[in-house]
Amino acid sequence: MNTNTPVIEISNLHKAYGALEVIKGVSITAHRGDVVSLIGSSGSGKSTILRCANLLEDSQQGDILFKGEPVRWAGTGAARRPADASQVLRIRTNLAMVFQQFNLWAHLTVLQNVMEAPVTVLRRPRAEVEKAARAYLDKVGIGDKCEAYPAQLSGGQQQRAAIARALAMEPEALLFDEPTSALDPELEQEVIRVIKALAAEGRTMMIVTHDMKMARDVSDHVIFLHQGLIEEQGEPEAVFGAPRSDRLRQFLSSTIPD
Repeated sequence: MNTNTPVIEISNLHKAYGALEVIKGVSITAHRGDVVSLIGSSGSGKSTILRCANLLEDSQQGDILFKGEPVRWAGTGAARRPADASQVLRIRTNLAMVFQQFNLWAHLTVLQNVMEAPVTVLRRPRAEVEKAARAYLDKVGIGDKCEAYPAQLSGGQQQRAAIARALAMEPEALLFDEPTSALDPELEQEVIRVIKALAAEGRTMMIVTHDMKMARDVSDHVIFLHQGLIEEQGEPEAVFGAPRSDRLRQFLSSTIPD
């Protein structure tokens, strides 16, 4: 891959649920090492964009490219679907998603949760995967919880286990969908520290978040969505420090305490 080729490139994306158009022509680019945060009020389309990028949702129009390779489609409009299942699997394994609700398997230990996909999907040797999984759990600060089950962990620990699980796939980019919104403020900080450390390592990330301080601290680029369109975007200093649009000013005044 050319070093200038974006890891993720979304061009003129449209997504509707029946008659309801949720994304109305959005373009987003994330180069290697970029941290791109998507902010906006509930229903603005932030999470839908992330799910379309990871091909968990089918979009009706627009291009999605991963490392310069366009997703191949069959059909058009409401009938459009990815044409190549092996391409979908490859892209999904390289764009690891961390969800709001952790999505850990309750019947597996934390270590087993982290190991499952590299062993079953990527078919990596179990001993090699276990060594890496333990290292990733150490990295997110819960190396002592390997043998615990998800129900025995706090919400913050469960989310850090979910991040370790994503890292174990050794993806090209991480997609975070509201990673702290299910947590109380104290546990939220545990997860934010991990995300900040990943940003400092130069990992490519797209983050949907309600946490304006985190978006300001970790992002290279911030995108403000309003009713399925990009209303404003730019570097954090500009977006948060000198918003140009009334809608963004109104949004920030309602989400950032004085």
